[in-house]
Amino acid sequence: MQNSFIRTVMAIALGAIPGALGRYLITELTKGIVGKDFSYYGTFFINVTGCFIIALFYTLNEQKFKSLSPQIRLAIATGFCGAYTTFSTYGLETFTQIDKGNTTVAFIYWLGSMVAGTIAVQLGVVLGSLNSKSSISD
Repeated sequence: MQNSFIRTVMAIALGAIPGALGRYLITELTKGIVGKDFSYYGTFFINVTGCFIIALFYTLNEQKFKSLSPQIRLAIATGFCGAYTTFSTYGLETFTQIDKGNTTVAFIYWLGSMVAGTIAVQLGVVLGSLNSKSSISD
């Protein structure tokens, strides 16, 4: 059991490295091309390509790559796509609910995630700004 857990954790971590680096490099490249004020173009590109990658892998995994080890699957889907963007999982989970015929659940999940996420960002900004006048001394 312990060896399986360690292999799983290592597979996810090894997949996450190129995902995180890819995200960083694409973001920096986008800033260099279109300027820092438009860095969201890079994020948009990352989110869309992440959705494409996870859906392509999911489909190939279900139809053609049935012999892939669980660690390889985790390295790509959870490690790479998870570090590249969690939006890819959000897109896949929304699609999966629609594919199962759960359109109401899909819509609530889709819209609820955006609304709750935006509220959470605003809450984080408010809470983070509460003691902005005081500083922490070393």
